[in-house]
This record gives sequence, structure tokens and C-alpha cells, in this order.
Amino acid sequence: MTRIHLDRRSFGDTERLAVEHDGLTASLFRYPTGVEAVRLANARGALVVLPYLGQMIWSAAFDGVDLTMRSMFKAPRPVRTIAETYGCFAFHSGLLRNGVPGPTDTHPAHGEMPCAPMDSAGIELGTDARGPWMRLFGAYEYAMGFGAHYMARPSVTLHAADARFDMAMEVTNLSAGDAMDLMYMAHVNYAFVEGGEILQQAPYDATHTAVRRAVPAHVAPNRTYLARIEALASDPSGSRVIRQADGFDPEQVFYLTGLATDAQGATTMLLRRPQGDAFLARYRPADFPKTVRWILAGHDQSVCAFALPATCEPEGYTAEKAKGNVIRLPAGSTARYSVELGHLDAAECAALALGFRD
Repeated sequence: MTRIHLDRRSFGDTERLAVEHDGLTASLFRYPTGVEAVRLANARGALVVLPYLGQMIWSAAFDGVDLTMRSMFKAPRPVRTIAETYGCFAFHSGLLRNGVPGPTDTHPAHGEMPCAPMDSAGIELGTDARGPWMRLFGAYEYAMGFGAHYMARPSVTLHAADARFDMAMEVTNLSAGDAMDLMYMAHVNYAFVEGGEILQQAPYDATHTAVRRAVPAHVAPNRTYLARIEALASDPSGSRVIRQADGFDPEQVFYLTGLATDAQGATTMLLRRPQGDAFLARYRPADFPKTVRWILAGHDQSVCAFALPATCEPEGYTAEKAKGNVIRLPAGSTARYSVELGHLDAAECAALALGFRD
């Protein structure tokens, strides 16, 4: 394996090729907003990752299809909270706090990690059974007097022949003796697909696909919206195919349980487009005991986050602690999380969709 360490001084206003490796490239550039970016590319498409801003994946496009949510943000902004630059394909939500803060919470929405100022970043090169790969990695040391002390190591790995890629997070509690709170979600913001069908390895019934009845503070409900929640609560199958006219503004949120897994312990979910291709999410429920679905088709923002793998639900620290969903990571221990994402062409989708129940 080859490792290349990046330097902020290497990023300029003009994009330049920095690394080549057996059908993979990494190009460096800086947005007009001042945010550094790395474009990881292969023959099927590319990811744009922000190495020093929470190492979020700003955009993803493969096989000529844009996978990323629609938003008002044309470029990432150098900010500290995700709402100030909410237009990315995926971000690391957490790690000490997570979700939308409740009435008694003081943490920012989705915690401190999404826009964390990374201490370092680099690129690794290697080859495995799937062929050549390229990985963008980084490190962020969080230290708070009289508080937590941890090291976060996010990464994104792309193979040469695939439109699939891996988004991973490793967090180590650096405290000499104190356990730390841990709440993590891989917040993956796929594009809203008009007429798209969500395929999941669980029934579309109220037991396995439960709609969130509580209305968060940032949503202004109306009678139509509340009636839609009640209809989906009794019959969630009405959300299997998504259409803007079906009432996804304001947002709808679901909690999924009982997801079937394969021989590797992974569950797979797809958002199949009318064209026959699909967006992918594959992960281990043993690592992510909660799965959240968030769908919004608004005027300025639209998203179908059909699978948000998480260790907790997104109701804020106080509510999740009361439910027993806040992990206590022992001193010196490391937790690791990984989710496979990306695009399947029509043939790949057809082959994989055979394993889904009706």
C-alpha cells in the first residue's frame, strides 16, 4: 500500500491532477468559497470529497447520473454547523451528540463532526480482490477540557471498475480512564427520484416501517401533512414509490426494523429509478442497529435519504439517552463503521433486485 500525505498549500483555484493509480485519479482544487476538495474518479464517475471539512462527500455522480440531493448551495462553505452548508451527498453525523436537538438539548443539529476542521488528510493506494482502489483518509482529534477526548478517522474508498464506494468512520476514545458518549449516523443524502421505488429487506407494514409521528421543531405542520402522517402510520406501503405530489413537503421520516441480512450479515436497500438503474446502500445492522429514512421534496431542497444507518435515532441527545440509544465507548476502545454506497446500472440492479421480497 502507498500512502500520500496532503498539504493545504497544494490546493489551488485551478483543478490539477495529483495522483494516478491503475484507472483511478485524484485531482485537487479549491472552491471559490475557500473550501479544499479532492475529486476521486474512475471510468464510471467521480466523488468530490472535502478533506478538511468533516471529510464530507460533497457530490457523487456515476454512469452519467447525479446521486446528490438538490439544494440551494452551489458550493460548500467553511462553516461549523451542517445547516449552514446543507447540500452534500453524505456527512458523518455525531459523534458525541446526534440528531435534531430537543427542547433541553444544547448541541448543534447532527453534532460536532459534520463540519469538523480536520487535522490531516491523505490518499492511500492499493489493490485487493475487487481490483485497484484509492482511498481518501483523514484524522481529527477532538479534545475538550473537562470533557471528551477522541480521535476520528473517516475515509472514502473507490475501486477502479465500480460505481460503488465505501464510506467509513473509525473513532477511538483517547481518554486515560473515562468512557465517552457515542452517537453515529452515516447521513447519506441521495437525490429525490420522481417515481423511484424503494426496495428494502423488510415488509412495508407498520411494524417494520414505522412513520415518525412526532413533529420536529423545524417543521411547520398543517392538516394535510398531519393526515399524511396518519395514513402512512397505518399503511407505510404508500411510501414505497415516491412522488412529489404524495406529500413529502414538509419531510417524512421513518424508522426501519427487522431488516433481513445476507451471509455476510449485511442488509441491502435500493432506490430504483424508473430507468431501471438504482442507488445503493449496504451495511451491517449489527453495527448500525437503527435505520432511519428521510424524504423531502421541497421548493429549495429535495432528498431521498432512503437508508440512514445509525447507532441511534435522530431525536437529539436527551431523548436518545432516555431510550438507551447512546453508546458508552470505554477508554482506549475503538468503534468502526462502514457503509457501501453508489450507483447500479440497469443490469446490476436487475441482478440484485431478484433477492428482494414483493
